[in-house]
Amino acid sequence: MLLMVLVSAMAADQASAEDAAEGEALYQEVCRNCHGPSGRGLASFPGLLGHDVDFIVSRLETYRAGERVGGNSALMMPVAAELSDEEIANLAAYITEDLN
Repeated sequence: MLLMVLVSAMAADQASAEDAAEGEALYQEVCRNCHGPSGRGLASFPGLLGHDVDFIVSRLETYRAGERVGGNSALMMPVAAELSDEEIANLAAYITEDLN
């Protein structure tokens, strides 16, 4: 029983690392141009540091749904519209695990 729990925990850690790696690739390709290479934000684009997974996922889903959240909504909505649920989860994993 203990072995099963350990194997399950190791698999979850591996999946999380893989998800964050996928999120990093997407972040570097799409997000870094406005939010900066370290997620601290650039000019009028906000920093992403200090937010938890639920916040990042919720915000991206809101933009994807075409709902306005703030001053940069018009810029974020078309970007988020292209993201799948998996890509959003991967981005959230990268931002909260590796950038924070």
